[in-house]
Amino acid sequence: MHLEWIRDTCLGFPNVTEDFPFDNTVLVFRIGGKIFALISIIEPNSINLKADPERSGQWRAEFHQVQPGFHMNKKHWNTVYFEGLPEVLIKEMMEHSYQMVFEQLPLKLRKIIRAIP
Repeated sequence: MHLEWIRDTCLGFPNVTEDFPFDNTVLVFRIGGKIFALISIIEPNSINLKADPERSGQWRAEFHQVQPGFHMNKKHWNTVYFEGLPEVLIKEMMEHSYQMVFEQLPLKLRKIIRAIP
């Protein structure tokens, strides 16, 4: 899995920003100022993504590459290891994470974000 593909995919979602809030090695993607994805630029072999607990459980049961989130709330975050997973599944997980975070934003902010071209 290439870091460029991950970055392009995340930035392809509406109104996503990226930054390095922790150090210069962990790239963070946000919607409305809230994190939905984190990836190491040094060893980009996995990504941390938010997921609803039920969906997390299903993915963890089905794919050994999906583990409880490393350094994250284990109930709401997964660490997804790329090796052996199809890109379409990884993209689905990234979209799910984006959507989960977007839906948790205040309604006023969601309306502003939707209105931005």
